[in-house]
Amino acid sequence: MSSAHTPLRTEIPESDKWDLAPLYVTDVGWEEDFSKLQNSYDQVAKFRGLLVESPARLAECLEFEKSIDLLVDQLNQYAALTVSGDSSNAAALSREARLESLLVRVSEAFSFISPEIQEIPDARFEEFLMDVALGDWTTPLRRLRRRKKHTLTADGERLLALGSSAVRGHSETFSQLTNVDMLFGTLKDEEGTDRELTQSSFSSFLQQRDPTVRKAAFHQFYKEFSEHRFTLASSLANSVRADVFYARARNHTSARESALFADDVPTSIYDNLISTVRGNLDALFRYFELRRRVLNVEEIHHYDTYVTMVENIKTKVSWSEAVERVMASLTPLGAEYTDTLRHGLLDGRWSDRYENKGKRSGAFSYGTYSSPPYIMMNYKADVFSDVYTLAHEAGHSMHTWYARRAQLYQNYGYPIFLAEVASTFNEVLLTEHLLKTSDDPTMKAFILNRQIDDIRGTLYRQTMFAEFEREAHSAEESGEALTLESFKAIYRKLLTDYFGPRFTVDEQLELECLRIPHFYNAFYVYKYATGLSAAVALATQVLESGDASRYLAFLRSGGSRFPVETLRDAGVDMSTPAPIQATLDLFARRVSELETLIG
Repeated sequence: MSSAHTPLRTEIPESDKWDLAPLYVTDVGWEEDFSKLQNSYDQVAKFRGLLVESPARLAECLEFEKSIDLLVDQLNQYAALTVSGDSSNAAALSREARLESLLVRVSEAFSFISPEIQEIPDARFEEFLMDVALGDWTTPLRRLRRRKKHTLTADGERLLALGSSAVRGHSETFSQLTNVDMLFGTLKDEEGTDRELTQSSFSSFLQQRDPTVRKAAFHQFYKEFSEHRFTLASSLANSVRADVFYARARNHTSARESALFADDVPTSIYDNLISTVRGNLDALFRYFELRRRVLNVEEIHHYDTYVTMVENIKTKVSWSEAVERVMASLTPLGAEYTDTLRHGLLDGRWSDRYENKGKRSGAFSYGTYSSPPYIMMNYKADVFSDVYTLAHEAGHSMHTWYARRAQLYQNYGYPIFLAEVASTFNEVLLTEHLLKTSDDPTMKAFILNRQIDDIRGTLYRQTMFAEFEREAHSAEESGEALTLESFKAIYRKLLTDYFGPRFTVDEQLELECLRIPHFYNAFYVYKYATGLSAAVALATQVLESGDASRYLAFLRSGGSRFPVETLRDAGVDMSTPAPIQATLDLFARRVSELETLIG
């Protein structure tokens, strides 16, 4: 697509947009199902107080809940995808808002189910599980039961459901402040053209070759954050307090333990990640020094860490060519995987391919149990990293495709801990394929630089974020004050430790902790780091053995088991430092290879 003109959505050919007919042929179908949900969800009340009566009655309630969940999934997916395709579409925005409002009432109506199940005496619960009526529900019921001591009474659960939007309101405040109210002005790029500085364009400025442009963008960007630093600090502090409130309300020992409980991930894995990464910082420091030399700057700053070190890489890869490159890299996974994915991307209209006015930025995969695993892209033929983005999102989509074909609805949904494995696995295979098939030293250096930066951003940076979350929540839990200065002090120490003695840490960078959206969904970012490490281990296993059966079994398992167990069965033990260490070793090797090419 031409960069000179961003087309309207109506100007995009239908063949380049996702086909939402499997969800609803027209908006009328959505409205009919919305009315159906409005008129049916409260029928769950007929089960209130009766779940202990018999296995058959409990099964009937669970099947009803499942029917509502399937309906909600379909309504939610259509609403979200139509808004993502064009956020100026008033009808789509209305659908999304009405559904969000209705789902609060749905959540409240169903909130009695978990407490009633937890009230079933242990011996009787075991008898229930032996009954054929609950044969399809054994796994989710056992998962639910392990939350017994963390489940409140029906009234307590109802209050938590009712209060969730109010208690979590700071997240919306943060979003509105940073995405709407904050204005960053304009800035000249390296071509001398005035461009608006925004949350989205900030990264683009940091990738420009002219160091004065990068520096100016950094200081201008953080000047606006500094103007709102006290409001942002207050918002973040309230987010931490909300995490601690919910953890204590549910009788967890800490907010971190509470967040990891759902996936049955011990805090030792979280701590092991931090300690292993901290023990391997020398290769990162060596990379920063290589960057400093190649970029020919006297000091290296944070704003010098995003521009590519390899100049003059100009490529033009069409959508169909990108699909075929990705397919070639995924050949070790077999014909079923590649044929299915190729059809979905080329003919099946799984993907919304190109940018249009009002379209959400970035990329994502969104599949449900009864729909294609849709992919949103803003693909640009002259942006080579978009080929990687396609491989990444395709990994998510095929994870969903395999899981839903192999599992019951109640067991197919996989957690984020596993989701990041399937996506980054594809990126690892793509890198290996491109390095083996390219004879151009410049292209090889570009690919090496890209993988190094991916590992740096995913393993090192996200681990630093994870450590910040651990320290900030520990401070709140121990009664320390969470203020702007305390946040900055915690973050400054981490910046000093993770960037090393020869890195110049600007004072403004201390404010970075106030602008990370993931901090409003705490104890999430560590999954990026563990996911990448598991993906590297699994990709190495497949490439060295030529056997993808264990990996495909991993995809098929969906959410039928807890993630650590699922990965262990696939051949990766995340309870040990080995997968983390192997990825850090890969990082060190890639730095050495890049030094040989351009150092």
